[in-house]
Amino acid sequence: MGSASHNYDAGVAAVVERSPIAHTTLGRLRGTVEGGVPVWRGVPYARQPIGQRRFRAPAPAQPWTGVRDAVEPGPIPPQGRSFVGGGRDDPKVRDEACLTLTVWSPDPTASLPVMVWIPGGAFVYGAGQLQLYNGSRLAGNGNVVVVNVTYRLGVFGGFELGSLGPGFDDNLALRDQIAALQWVRDNIAAFGGDPNRVTVFGESAGATSVLALLASPAGAGLFHRAIAQSPALPLIADVETRAERAARFVDRLGVDPTGDGEAIKLQPQRELRLAAGLVQLDSAADTPTLAYGLTHGVELLPHHPIQAARAGAVHRVPLIIGTNSDEASMFAWGKPPMLPTSPPRVEDYFRRRAPQARDAVLAAYPGYPRRRAAVAVGGDVMFAAPTWAFVDAYSAHAPTYLYRFDHATPTLRALGLGATHGSEIVHIQHSYSSYLGRRLHPLGRRLPPAVGRRMQRTWLAFATDEAFGADGLHWPRYDTGRRATRIIRTGRDIVVDDPDVMRRTAWAGVY
Repeated sequence: MGSASHNYDAGVAAVVERSPIAHTTLGRLRGTVEGGVPVWRGVPYARQPIGQRRFRAPAPAQPWTGVRDAVEPGPIPPQGRSFVGGGRDDPKVRDEACLTLTVWSPDPTASLPVMVWIPGGAFVYGAGQLQLYNGSRLAGNGNVVVVNVTYRLGVFGGFELGSLGPGFDDNLALRDQIAALQWVRDNIAAFGGDPNRVTVFGESAGATSVLALLASPAGAGLFHRAIAQSPALPLIADVETRAERAARFVDRLGVDPTGDGEAIKLQPQRELRLAAGLVQLDSAADTPTLAYGLTHGVELLPHHPIQAARAGAVHRVPLIIGTNSDEASMFAWGKPPMLPTSPPRVEDYFRRRAPQARDAVLAAYPGYPRRRAAVAVGGDVMFAAPTWAFVDAYSAHAPTYLYRFDHATPTLRALGLGATHGSEIVHIQHSYSSYLGRRLHPLGRRLPPAVGRRMQRTWLAFATDEAFGADGLHWPRYDTGRRATRIIRTGRDIVVDDPDVMRRTAWAGVY
């Protein structure tokens, strides 16, 4: 392809070498080549959900004539400020018309494996266009096609209003992701991708979505491998809980929800976001069932992923899944009410959710009620404990590989955060030039750390169906007899059987 005269991953303005044209089923798209990798930005995968399409399931995108430019990122979903997307190179435009993709392909004439990234952000923040998720290095280093999905968030996609009747569809964020995967199935060959070798991967709310896709009948055949980094399964609630939140939302708005919801759909964006945000604050008292998230008990997602895995009602594809060893440390800084990271909130959590399990669980955290132990409880409530329950069930049906990410950068160690939530992302994407990446690994743009090289190679080997062990480490399949877990460390990784046995066993009494 030739090489650019500037290094795009180093944060320097990209130099366009050529204008690659992709012939999709909807029309022709003109992209650019940045850092040696062709990229198409702002690619619509569905009709934009504006006007009467507010709160409705995504409809197929409409075709166009001529050649459409795909060189600028689409707008990100409406959201507040976030340190994840706080860099100067991150898109600033926010709009409801946000259903777009970014595609990187090292060889548009080939038939390469595909990796589809679903970003996280608690169904409130995030977008596939953020530089933290820049897929150019992953695509170029691994010879894979990378697709980043942007889907509806907040009140427009992550807040369940399906109970309000006609005019409102459920699980809009998940429906958007399914529409994006359908677009990949129908169009990725035009970018050099193989629609029969698709790996879907994501972190936090994105990983939660990956597990929901495994449990959704609508996900059948759309992907063939899956990676879930730090899923937050308590973000998936039952339909009754979501209906109660929707009723609170309507009360906050003070409008009539009957008919086709016209009165709600015509509300200004600011009023809708404010009402949903107030319900979110109210819901924090019901930790960790928040107002934003996905909904089970409906046709699109009949069962919670843990229940679906136990019943075998999942798509049986190979899965990598894991959590970080200090998931809640970052959240403990801000002391959010939705995560029990202090003794009073931990006690309140058990009083309301599992009083019979309180003593057995807390006995697995030596030092409680000291701060470090309380923070560890909060991390396990939201991330590790439900992941252990899911992986025990899912591994009976498909090849499953469990990891625990222990690496902490010098910056994170100095801040007392350790291997905090989301800190593994830069190592998989090699997005060391992003706003967050520069702070975590100032030298990573020139010399990716060894942990990053290992992680990216391992994720790529999984997505391309190559054997694990390029670094000499055998990663065994997970099963409930051994519970082999890959511990990802600053130095060489190791495999340990059931490394968190005391905590896992204690939480089994809850799940």
